[in-house]
Amino acid sequence: MDALVRLCPPPADPPPALDWPQAERALGTALPADYRRLVESYGAGIFDETIWLLVPGSADDDCDLHAQTAERDEILAGLWETGEEKPAGLLEPGARVLPWAFEEGTGAFLYWLVRPGRRPDEWTVLYNEGRGPLWEHHDMGCLAFLLAVLEGTAETAYFGYLREVLKPAVHRFTTADEALGTPR
Repeated sequence: MDALVRLCPPPADPPPALDWPQAERALGTALPADYRRLVESYGAGIFDETIWLLVPGSADDDCDLHAQTAERDEILAGLWETGEEKPAGLLEPGARVLPWAFEEGTGAFLYWLVRPGRRPDEWTVLYNEGRGPLWEHHDMGCLAFLLAVLEGTAETAYFGYLREVLKPAVHRFTTADEALGTPR
């Protein structure tokens, strides 16, 4: 977390405190500690105009973890019912995905791979390209993945343009209310 804060400072005004037990009850699962630290430091918003962080109870449904979980569950169930292939990690009985972020303007989502018998801090990241069936697995948690993407060290086919095109001299986090005109 310290490396991310140095690379991309959080908002000067901390986001509102969350009722984590209530948020987790609504999802039916505990959430990873690294994600909780991200949300407590940054709140809903977007990193480098690219990666939107989902937050429980966000005023904007696009940034709300609960709303996006329900929406993504419905969309993915429909795709899989029509024959789209599930990623390998979801073939294990009881495995599922839970979204934690999405990529601006692409329809792509970042998910946790939630597997039976695994604690939330052991969940890994799945990237789904959004407008296609391709998935990419990353054997790390959400904070490590986000940091790797911003540093340009993530081994991913999808965020390579950040290194090549954006190359921000200064990384920036923009709160949802700044970006969308909604309260955090």
